[in-house]
Amino acid sequence: MDYSRKIAERMWNLPDKGELESRREATYIDDIIQKDHLQRKLLENLDGIRTVFDGGAGCGRFSILLARHGCRVTHFDISQPMIDKARELAAQAGVSERITFVKGALEDLSAFDDRAFDLVISFDAPVSYTYPNQERVIGDLVRIARKKVMLSVSSRLGSLPYLANPIQKNQFILDEKADDSFVRWCVENRENMVNGFAFSRERADALMADGLLGGREEIEEYERGGTPWCITYTFMPDELARILRENGVKDIRLSGPGAYGRTIPREVLVKIMNDPRQRADFLDFCYRFDANPYVCGMGKDNLLAVGSL
Repeated sequence: MDYSRKIAERMWNLPDKGELESRREATYIDDIIQKDHLQRKLLENLDGIRTVFDGGAGCGRFSILLARHGCRVTHFDISQPMIDKARELAAQAGVSERITFVKGALEDLSAFDDRAFDLVISFDAPVSYTYPNQERVIGDLVRIARKKVMLSVSSRLGSLPYLANPIQKNQFILDEKADDSFVRWCVENRENMVNGFAFSRERADALMADGLLGGREEIEEYERGGTPWCITYTFMPDELARILRENGVKDIRLSGPGAYGRTIPREVLVKIMNDPRQRADFLDFCYRFDANPYVCGMGKDNLLAVGSL
C-alpha cells in the first residue's frame, strides 16, 4: 500500500474526525464559502440525475443534500468515524433509506461497474490525497459516471500563498472562542507563528514545479506512530482539465471557490457573516466571482471541475 493511503487512513480515522468535520461550517468562514459554492454548482447540475456516487463523502454534507433532492446516493469514505457521523445526520434528516454507506479508499473502485452512476462527485480534495495515483483515480471516477462528473482537488496556485502566510487559517475563524482544538491552537500560536516564520524560496519553487505538499517528513512521522497531515498533490487548472478530457469528459468548467473571500481581512469577514443580509449578498457575489475562469486557480483550497460524458 502507498504511504499516501496509509497516512490518509490514519488521519481520517482519528476518533474525533466525524464530530469535528461536521462542525466546519459553524467554525470556519472559508468552509462556509466553499460549501456554498459547491452546493450551488451541484444543484445547477441535477437535471436528469437519479443516482450519485459521492467519493470521499465525509460526514454527508452533500450526500444528505442530494438525498433530500430525491437522489439515491452511495456515500463512500475512508473514515469510519465520518461514516458513523454521516449515518447519524442522515437519520436526523430522514433520508437514511436513500443513502448506501460504503467504507473504502478511492484508490480501489473495482467494486463499481462502468457508468454505474448518473453523477459522480468528489469534493474537498480527497483525490489529491491519493498521490501518486491521482490520475488513475480520476480516470476511475470518470469510468463509473454515466452523465456528469464534479471533482474538487487541491489547487497548486491556491496553495502557494500558504508558504508565505503561516497564519492563513486565522483569517477564516468565525469565533475565536469556539470549542475547537485547532481554533484554540491557531489563536494561541499566532504570534509565535509570525515571529518564527521565514519565507523559503526553495519550498515555493519546489511546490510550483512538482505540485507536492508533503513527503519524506510525513512518512517519517507516520513511521514513528504519529498522525501527519496527508501527503497532497496539488493541480494546475490546465492539468486537471487535460486529465478529464483524456478520460472522455466534455464541456469542462473550472472554478476556484474562495478566491474572492481570501482577499478580505478577518474582521470584515466576521462582520459580513454575522449579518444575514450581507452574508447572503456576499455569498451570491463570491459564487459569481469564483466561477470566473480567470481566477479559477486561486481558490482558497480547491479547484473545482464540472464536466459531462
